[in-house]
Amino acid sequence: MRTRSSVAVIFLSAATFLVAAESHIIVDAQTGHVLSADAQDEKLPVASLTKVATAIVVIDWARANNGDLSAVVDISPRALAAAGTNPVGFLPGDRMSLRDLIYCALLASDNAAASALAEAVGTRLPNASGLDPAGNFVSHMNALARSLGMKRTLFLNPSGFDGMEKGATPYSTAEDMARLTRYGYNVSGFPFYVAQAHRQVHIIRNGVDTPFDLQNTNELLGADEIDGVKTGRTRRAGDCLIVSGDRPPESRREGEKVFVTPRRIIVVLLRSPDRFGEGAALMQRGWNLYEAWAANGRKTSKGQSL
Repeated sequence: MRTRSSVAVIFLSAATFLVAAESHIIVDAQTGHVLSADAQDEKLPVASLTKVATAIVVIDWARANNGDLSAVVDISPRALAAAGTNPVGFLPGDRMSLRDLIYCALLASDNAAASALAEAVGTRLPNASGLDPAGNFVSHMNALARSLGMKRTLFLNPSGFDGMEKGATPYSTAEDMARLTRYGYNVSGFPFYVAQAHRQVHIIRNGVDTPFDLQNTNELLGADEIDGVKTGRTRRAGDCLIVSGDRPPESRREGEKVFVTPRRIIVVLLRSPDRFGEGAALMQRGWNLYEAWAANGRKTSKGQSL
């Protein structure tokens, strides 16, 4: 592991901005070009950023198998016991649709919701190793990571909780989480989920439909074109954040042809003492770097891209 000082320093403008996060990366979502990074390949726990992978596995399963996300499933005692945190306040015997569980996991960062998704969808995914449903689901999370080139990532559960596995801690890197987020923005439905500031979901409790209002934990949503993505926090991981935002696409005409270039950047921060302050500043920095890079012809190279 590389030796580092207590803070990493980068120059954002005429003034100096200190990036106190232990690891960060800013990338162009279209090409994967790295605009700025520090310790981006350092293995760290990423807490509830893990739920991005959880949601994507569910959405991918539904898309590939015509799965019904409106199907209502049980919140089992096992899902509650494995949770760690349960901000929605699920009780044993509660039921909820898969779609609403995705909202609970992504917006409220509810661990019980993530565990319930894993149990429900884990029974529907291929299971050559004969694992229990949640274990099978996590194996598919890791298979997704491998398919995306996330070589320094290990998922051990669907929530990102890092206090219950004896002798093992889940981990990833800022670079790998940026890879996952790039993929997510090409998964139908995922961008809509993470862009919601509020959402009413429905808990079926004792046969009664009980509405519950979720609020997104991402405080930067809606600022500076930010339309996602996910927060994370545990004692081991510290405060983590992925944010992404887009700007109107650029277009240029060459003869009779018009070429359109989407514009979106992704910022990942791990172990930040001020994730929202740093996230906002790095988004601004990212767009400044993006504009300079675009003006120079959007040159990319293998060593500078994900």
